Amino acid sequence: MEFNKHEKQLYTVVGFLVLFPVLCASTFTASRATYYGTPDGYGTPSGACGFGEYGRTVNNGYVSAVSRALYKDGAGCGACYQVRCKNPHLCNYDGVNIVVTDYGEGDRTDFILSPRAFSKLALPNLDKKLMSYGVVEVEYKRISCNYYPTHHINNSVITYKISEHSNYPYYLALTILHVSGKNDITAVELWQKETNQWKAMRRVYGAVWDMANPPRGPITLRFQATTNLGYTYWVYSTNAIPKLWKAGAAYQAKVKLIIAK
Repeated sequence: MEFNKHEKQLYTVVGFLVLFPVLCASTFTASRATYYGTPDGYGTPSGACGFGEYGRTVNNGYVSAVSRALYKDGAGCGACYQVRCKNPHLCNYDGVNIVVTDYGEGDRTDFILSPRAFSKLALPNLDKKLMSYGVVEVEYKRISCNYYPTHHINNSVITYKISEHSNYPYYLALTILHVSGKNDITAVELWQKETNQWKAMRRVYGAVWDMANPPRGPITLRFQATTNLGYTYWVYSTNAIPKLWKAGAAYQAKVKLIIAK
């Protein structure tokens, strides 16, 4: 099939419009980064995302607090970024892939890294010199999280844990720990069989959601996800929280998320 001159121009413009967001998503943004102190170099269990001990050691301790723009009132918790230092005399090219576990703003910084994450920016044997700078110029981009075991990487799942503060069957709180792809969870709802409708959970803070007097019996969830390009959509869990759920238990919802590289 052949196209005339005007049709070719139209297809060229459409193709550019389709590709442009993808190209934008793969570019780096300039910023600054610093680090906070911990006794062992890992993260902190008291982060604003509500991850607790999980937030200290997830991703081998390569974690970070982020600015308000990236924290997104908690929707940015669990997101992953590649952060690269821009000083070629001190820093390696690849930088570090971090997980957002906390909120924090420093001296015009978007990232306050754990000591382990900050030192990973450095060239071999230059980590102490880099850390003496305190604040460095960096560039960053959103990436898919791949710190989970290999058999989870390509699956479209949302991993969440029932909070220890939950009280069966009167109060349910859950923390969203991991979301496949570059998706932020912006709403969570439970199916109410008695009223035949969805009921919204409340975002307590960070990645923690709760509801008083949740439905009895197995609980079905749906999640509102927003991609890094701003597209918002709903996904439904294919497996429910069991009828006799317990505080501290972790589950994975198998859903159809948009997975972009």
